[in-house]
Amino acid sequence: MAVIAQDPVLFGGSLRRNLDPFSKHTDLELWTALEDVQLKAMVEKLPGQLDYQVKEAGSNFSVGERQLVCLARALVQKCKIIVMDEATANVDFKTDNLIQQVIRHKFKDSTVLTIAHRLNTIMDYDKVLILDGGRVVEFDKPEILIQNGGMFAELVKNTNEGKM
Repeated sequence: MAVIAQDPVLFGGSLRRNLDPFSKHTDLELWTALEDVQLKAMVEKLPGQLDYQVKEAGSNFSVGERQLVCLARALVQKCKIIVMDEATANVDFKTDNLIQQVIRHKFKDSTVLTIAHRLNTIMDYDKVLILDGGRVVEFDKPEILIQNGGMFAELVKNTNEGKM
């Protein structure tokens, strides 16, 4: 299981250790994951490449880069459950789009639980759960929820009108 939170977590030490903390994977697997999240070219330019030293909390990477490293770590570990907790809230649109593409294609056989405020993040998900005051108020396919005209439909309508 991988948790990819709004504030991505990297650890002091090598990039290799951040991707593969238990040294179970080959360099090829690490490079493939970096390529999948479009970080390969950047890492190839770093001194030491996979052995590049990540500063505490990943402060020598941007928020988007840290998020992509966390995503690459989940790819390397072949996680079957991914929890995305507002994972794209602090990244630019391009990085958000990349994260969504990786989730859709590389984790298509995994269970992905996404906590999101951006509706475009979840519009093609299998199911959407709407909570209000800690209670489940709607749960179904997005297109069904829109047809039903409830809270989700209202959120979509407001988003399309530019109110959100």
